[in-house]
Amino acid sequence: MNKVKTAKTAASKPKAEPKPKKEKHTSLDTQKSRMGWLFVSPFLVGFVLLYLPMIVDSIGYSFSELNSVVGGGFERVFVGFENYSYALFKDPQYLSLLGQSVGSLLFNVPAIVIFSLFMAILLNQKMRGRAVFRAIFFIPVIVSTGIIEYIDTGNKAYLDNLEQMSGGDTASVSSSGSSSTASNTGDQIISMVDVRILFGGMAIGGSLVGRVLALVNNVYQIINKSGVQMLIFLSGLQSISPAIYESCYIDGASSWETFWKITFPMISPMILVNAVYTVIDSFTSQSNSLMRYISNIYSQSGGRVRATAMSWMYFLVVIIVLVIVAAIIRAYVFYQRRDT
Repeated sequence: MNKVKTAKTAASKPKAEPKPKKEKHTSLDTQKSRMGWLFVSPFLVGFVLLYLPMIVDSIGYSFSELNSVVGGGFERVFVGFENYSYALFKDPQYLSLLGQSVGSLLFNVPAIVIFSLFMAILLNQKMRGRAVFRAIFFIPVIVSTGIIEYIDTGNKAYLDNLEQMSGGDTASVSSSGSSSTASNTGDQIISMVDVRILFGGMAIGGSLVGRVLALVNNVYQIINKSGVQMLIFLSGLQSISPAIYESCYIDGASSWETFWKITFPMISPMILVNAVYTVIDSFTSQSNSLMRYISNIYSQSGGRVRATAMSWMYFLVVIIVLVIVAAIIRAYVFYQRRDT
């Protein structure tokens, strides 16, 4: 009887349902991260297979010397830091050109970033023909790249050679090229405005006056180098919600207050991006005097290893400048936090 009751009791109890398997859900940030790695994977594969071996060989060449071998070819002999020592202590122009590149960068980067931000704010306003104006300001970027920049660099080198052959007579050189004519026209405009006397009355050093005058004369170059930065700033400005501006206007904020309280903080990450981009673009441009000098050293007999050592030192200087610029600007960057 007890066995029968136990069987009935066991039959009356409902069977436990199997627990459903938990589905693995990945967060949105994880999915974005995976897609990001998938997007950059072709570059990573190409970098490891193609660029990394060349980088290793380049570092090896900078510590070596090439000797001719009987029957053709070259033999690489390790010489330590001899090539670096030659560039730093024996080469008459490398350090001076490096200092000029870094010095001009201190003035050109703020000028380009400020000008591109100013033009992006203007081109972001609602007006007729806004797309046409944007295209007009971006045309110099297209014109001054690729083969056009190469030809322009060749013309500048040709004019520099003519100036050296004429003994520094800028008047004779100016008649042979439009670049020198534009430079003379810029000097005439500056003398008309009498900027030199203005700064002289303010007791400002002559070196600073020369830098300011150089910026005024290089307005065309600043416009040419500001197209990409303008697009980045435009994309950042268009990502700001109009509701934020409407709430500011309702509270009675002026345009000046709106810019410094809303626009500038929201656009500050783009300032960091444009500053880094401008530094790299200025250091690697074909119009850079140090880049041209390294190319000339490379084309000389036995100058390949020395040019390689100069290039790696130049690369380290660029990295140091980028770290300093990023550290300074990043302290003032505002990142909007969004609840996910």
